[in-house]
Amino acid sequence: MSNSQIPIATLGTPRIGLKRELKFALESYWSGKSSQAELLQTARHLRAVNWARQEARGVDIIPSNDFSLYDQVLDTSFMVGAIPAIYGEQVDLDTYFAMARGSQTYVELDVCEHGHAHHVHGVPAQEMTKWFDTNYHYMVPDFAKDQVFKLTSTKPVDEFLEAKALGYHTRPVLVGPVTFLRLGKSREDGVNPLSLIDRLIPVYVEILTRLRDAGADWVQIDEPALVLDGNAETRKALKTAYAAFNAQVPGLKILVASYFGGLEENLDVATSLPVAGLHIDLVRAPEQLETVLAEAPKDLVLSLGVIDGRNIWRADLARIVDRLEPAIAVRGKDLIQIAPSCSLLHAPIDLDLEDALDGDVKSWLAFSVQKMSELSAIAGALRDGRGSVKTALDSATSAAAARKNSGKVHSFAVAQRLDAVSAADSRRKSAFTARAALQRTRFNLPTFPTTTIGSFPQTSDVRQARSAHAKGNLSDAQYEAFLQEETARAIKWQEEVGLDVLVHGEFERNDMVQYFGEQLSGFAFTRHGWVQSYGSRYVRPPVLFGDVSRPNAMTVAWWQYAQSLTAKPMKGMLTGPVTILNWSFVRDDVPRSLACRQIALAIRDEVGDLEKAGCQMIQIDEAALREGLPLRKRDWQTYLDWAVDSFRLCSSGVADEAQIHTHMCYSEFNDIMDAIAAMDADVISIETSRSKMELLDVFKSSKYPNEIGPGVYDIHSPRVPDIGEMVELMSLARQRLDDAQLWINPDCGLKTRKWEEVRPALVNMVAAAERLRAPA
Repeated sequence: MSNSQIPIATLGTPRIGLKRELKFALESYWSGKSSQAELLQTARHLRAVNWARQEARGVDIIPSNDFSLYDQVLDTSFMVGAIPAIYGEQVDLDTYFAMARGSQTYVELDVCEHGHAHHVHGVPAQEMTKWFDTNYHYMVPDFAKDQVFKLTSTKPVDEFLEAKALGYHTRPVLVGPVTFLRLGKSREDGVNPLSLIDRLIPVYVEILTRLRDAGADWVQIDEPALVLDGNAETRKALKTAYAAFNAQVPGLKILVASYFGGLEENLDVATSLPVAGLHIDLVRAPEQLETVLAEAPKDLVLSLGVIDGRNIWRADLARIVDRLEPAIAVRGKDLIQIAPSCSLLHAPIDLDLEDALDGDVKSWLAFSVQKMSELSAIAGALRDGRGSVKTALDSATSAAAARKNSGKVHSFAVAQRLDAVSAADSRRKSAFTARAALQRTRFNLPTFPTTTIGSFPQTSDVRQARSAHAKGNLSDAQYEAFLQEETARAIKWQEEVGLDVLVHGEFERNDMVQYFGEQLSGFAFTRHGWVQSYGSRYVRPPVLFGDVSRPNAMTVAWWQYAQSLTAKPMKGMLTGPVTILNWSFVRDDVPRSLACRQIALAIRDEVGDLEKAGCQMIQIDEAALREGLPLRKRDWQTYLDWAVDSFRLCSSGVADEAQIHTHMCYSEFNDIMDAIAAMDADVISIETSRSKMELLDVFKSSKYPNEIGPGVYDIHSPRVPDIGEMVELMSLARQRLDDAQLWINPDCGLKTRKWEEVRPALVNMVAAAERLRAPA
């Protein structure tokens, strides 16, 4: 911990590398092209670079153990021995990656109840879902009724010592025990994860003791569960855990980090924990500052999260200083730290790499490196007066004013069109029952129709052609010819294996959001603005900086080409407005609801043009609808109202014969079922393979009438499910829904998989459908 007054901290930094080094090292290791030693060397290099970068930019409190090869929650499962029996007893890197990705190798299981040792061909990955309301995914901890926790990894200590050897005294970061348990689940009945806190505490005590003995004076323990709706069990678990740490690990200072919202009803427990510091998010919940200042013990260090760790807009530094000066006067400089709202994991690394962005837009942005400089300027103003950082403050003020008044941001035509929207624009002409009858006559599909979600593998040939075209080494005509060839090949193969409803493969698309954003006004795009979605999957979110409209048709020509190659139905593939919004860096100068409705009108124009061109099946993916839910349930209905209305606004202008599909992933539907039904999509496909169709229970209990494609192929894992496995999953689905409602499809798009995985998996999927159709 720095001895300076008002030190600055980052809480965590991007782990992927400026040139995505971690991605390429992981994929090289997974494919057998490089060794474990080479992967670990790349990881060490990235950690060293991260520590040096922070020190060079004036960060006083540098974190360690914020790095992960895959996911920090998976690291925690691995650290505390929460490794389900299916992955075997060996605790090594291959087991770690089997939990993350599944495995095609033979794995020895524990001796079963009959005394036999079992071997199975392949194990599935652990369930994956969104980290709070971010676009980052974590691996869901899986607990057994007889769960035993034990220290099985010393990664936090190892990386602290690694930093120490390089000359950096770091503050190690741990996922908090209460958040870890609250985000976990069990497939066994009667297991309440929070009830396991007493079993988990000794492992945390052991790792904290080892960190203290290694020389750590502070440890940051992340407890974002503090910003969720509170309950007595969570509060009790927090008190129990931190009382144990205080009593059993003397001499170690703990900072509990909350983020993604306000403490609210959890304020009392947060400020009463026997810890040395508390981090609060003043970007998501600026109103909590005064309350926390009033309630916090006099000797509690407060870490104030004043720079947005999740978005990329440049901060108005002078306004932040105005806000913090009274707090400094009350609290004193010795008990205040300045930090981002949350870990900078969610921000791209360095804006200086962007040499092709519009100059005005670039001047409004700040990535991780620039946010460190913003923190330094704020701390400088508070320590030494505004005059010491006058240039930085004035520059930020000018940028904020320029953005507010820019003609690139505001469009009178867009505002005028939005004002003219009526309630009728968000309603289909007829109810689903009437539409379904017309659609069944129109398409004449078999029971359990088979399809895919949209994309096919983006091979190295596809990526190389895209890169060559972007660099000018492949002409427009050559690139289009290449894409047509790839599309034709994919369509021919789908026909050969017997899929019922086809897709064109989306080879022309770089990303399901970026592709559309590049053709809409109001969006800008980076070349190096990568952020981690999960594992080695990184994305470059569009920058939504202004009012949105659609100048020209975006997908019609490719759909027409694809449909010309087959007599089978070809879906038109679009990304929905809520997903485009939630997977972008969204402007913060207007309500999200307004920006979403602008996008909805643009997508509505595209839907209309597809229908005019003859497309009768149009899929509008809303993969990210649920992840936009506010963390507090009291705010859900407001969000769901405008999100569902935006989907209906873009999808309701078609005739009854046109079949509207949507796709949703990583979603628990139990608590938003009314909203799902209100979307009124004719067919919804959902990700269910890892949950063993549990997600369908709510569709059954709510008597959901529309059609559903439950995923039977986990596309986040390289393993190929066999026919029997898919039949078994569909049998579980049939226990919940009528056969006439069910489609068969993978969990999600196949862009990230390899053809050698996809081909046998889809062949098995079609065979599973045929087996299900066969007379009993």
